[in-house]
Amino acid sequence: MKTNKTNLLEYKGYYGSVEFDLDSKKLYGQLLGIKGAYIYEGNTLEELENDFKQFVDDYLYDCAHDGVKPQKPNLGSLNVRLKPKTYLMAVREAKREGISLNRYINKAVDSLIGD
Repeated sequence: MKTNKTNLLEYKGYYGSVEFDLDSKKLYGQLLGIKGAYIYEGNTLEELENDFKQFVDDYLYDCAHDGVKPQKPNLGSLNVRLKPKTYLMAVREAKREGISLNRYINKAVDSLIGD
């Protein structure tokens, strides 16, 4: 199990958020990148990590038991609608740099978030 600077848990290729509810004073999270609302919780970070890990294990077991292919996290795929002028300018700049539009947009986002 890994945690990183973006407050995400990772286990067996699945990712989950780490969040805090001020009212209940509990930690909770949601499995990310797959369809459905999958929530886990804990009173401590250790409990949250254990619940997340158990949730992923149970999910994979249930899928195998039911003969269903488990969903794989769909992280990194994004459909973005740009204004026509922005789109054309991005295409022009990507061509000028000799890279794909996808790579150009990735570079732009990376520069904004400091990656």
